[in-house]
Amino acid sequence: MTLTPVKAQNLSALSSIRHGFFTRSGGVSTGLYASLNCGLGSNDDPNLVLENRQRIGRYLGGDDDRFGGGVITLYQEHGTTAFEVATPPSRDALPHADAVVSMTPGLVIGVLTADCAPILLADAEAGVVAAAHAGWRGALNGIVLSAVHEMERLGARREQIAATIGPCIGQRAYEVGPEFEATFLDRDPGYGAFFTREGSEARPHFDLEGFVARRLTEAGVGSVEAVSLCTYENESLFFSYRRKMRSGEPDYGRQISAIVVA
Repeated sequence: MTLTPVKAQNLSALSSIRHGFFTRSGGVSTGLYASLNCGLGSNDDPNLVLENRQRIGRYLGGDDDRFGGGVITLYQEHGTTAFEVATPPSRDALPHADAVVSMTPGLVIGVLTADCAPILLADAEAGVVAAAHAGWRGALNGIVLSAVHEMERLGARREQIAATIGPCIGQRAYEVGPEFEATFLDRDPGYGAFFTREGSEARPHFDLEGFVARRLTEAGVGSVEAVSLCTYENESLFFSYRRKMRSGEPDYGRQISAIVVA
């Protein structure tokens, strides 16, 4: 089975950048993890996960000779830290960060998700790319701006950055509690626009993709796109933490979104 990543129009237009929002298809994992599970934090066979990540690195033209192939990800913790990588960090001591930034040609970087929003960003003129993991906490607290600032530190200009939000949980599937909604409204009453209810007594549903798009626009990036695919509702294409919780399955895989300076 071949890899069939979702591509963004704004990033595909950049000849010096390669990217992909990878689905769960095209890998070697089996069972709950079938087939392109890229999460080393899952209980999948690590050798199968590493093979899956190697496949993605090769697909994106990563420099096997210099970097050993695969995709560089960091230890994600729903925070707001952005971290530059120029060489692969030790797998046993990964930096804690939710955005990884690079200007090193051939070094494939990415983030893992299973309902949170992956964001891929690129300033092709400066040769700087980034991948960010935006759950609701990171999105609310500033992971987008952290990624943009780190890209700027390496020479990017925010008005030249193209950014795309990849597959994440859709609003229809993202039911939350009133305390969740209150956290956003306390920060800015205008954030109420990202919550809907089907009735006056119903629980709110949160638009994560729309909120992340708002944060990117506020950060002043030049181009914002969203692929608008729900990870929860598309079981054949994506892993989903919330779907796992509702079905009672013991574990779940993670898909990867990756980008590289060619």
